[in-house]
Amino acid sequence: MIDYIVFSLLGLGLLFALIRFIKGPSLSDKVVSLDTFNMIVIGVIVMLANLFKNNLYLDIAIIYAILAFLETVVFARYVEGKKDANR
Repeated sequence: MIDYIVFSLLGLGLLFALIRFIKGPSLSDKVVSLDTFNMIVIGVIVMLANLFKNNLYLDIAIIYAILAFLETVVFARYVEGKKDANR
């Protein structure tokens, strides 16, 4: 029962992050919403690991978290470089 509640809240969070990504007026808003989206996806993967009692999903979540962190760093560098180019 609690799994349904958690999955529905995670889905709602994904929906809000997707809406912010689409409607975000600035590039910084889109980067933050993409990072939020990635963190919620990691939560979903961890919940699936708990639901199926399979530790392989935890390994997948760790790899996804590392890639999401690198993606955020790359986008932050891009946004920072774009601000310097506008000066």
